[in-house]
Amino acid sequence: MSSKSAAAILQRQFKDLTDPKKGIPSFHIELDDDNIFLWNIGIMVLNKESMYHGGYFKGQMRFPSEFPFSPPTFRFTPAIYHPNVYRDGRLCISILHQGGDPTSDEPDSETWTPAQTVESVLISIISLLEDPNVSSPANIDASVELRKNPDAYKKKVMQEVERSKADIPEDYIMPELELFAYGNGSSHNKDLEQEPVDEDFWYDSDEESFDEESFDEESLMDDMEDNDEDDDEEEEEDDMDVVGK
Repeated sequence: MSSKSAAAILQRQFKDLTDPKKGIPSFHIELDDDNIFLWNIGIMVLNKESMYHGGYFKGQMRFPSEFPFSPPTFRFTPAIYHPNVYRDGRLCISILHQGGDPTSDEPDSETWTPAQTVESVLISIISLLEDPNVSSPANIDASVELRKNPDAYKKKVMQEVERSKADIPEDYIMPELELFAYGNGSSHNKDLEQEPVDEDFWYDSDEESFDEESFDEESLMDDMEDNDEDDDEEEEEDDMDVVGK
């Protein structure tokens, strides 16, 4: 797959995730210097019972030119104290590991497939924050402390939560569990009416399910071409309306 095709796929997913009607409240997403292959992402935990609630954890997701047939990488910037986060901020999570590795003990059902989306990865990251995998740690010290001295572990996390608040973008409205927060974090959000959402809102996805076994590049590109034709038709209709006026 060419980098042009990957860019087109990422453009669509970025558009959906930053659309006010579709965006997920737990994430604030922007491109790094307009680079569609490098996303800056703010992660927030909406569960008020969580030790991570109130924090704004910055990260970067980098996409390969072979996306979605190769997984992206994710790094917290700065690194956070967590059993599955390396000291340099790199996240260790099965969904970002390439499947089919005979040397890995991870089942293919938990590793990356082209059926995954940026949304599914982000939701998995939130889940991992709340439920660390201590059996396969990237930070052994954090894993041991979580198991043997959970109070000390929680204290360190709470300190990071307070520190992270300094990274909240200016004019960005931090979402609350019972309010709909817009994914793009624009300053005009202040003027928009916020609507209630269900507690499990960010678990839901508008992505259509399909059989991974039948998924291939040809079908993916056909879908993209159909969508491009629809966009062109809409643009032509808009141009005709302008001429008519």
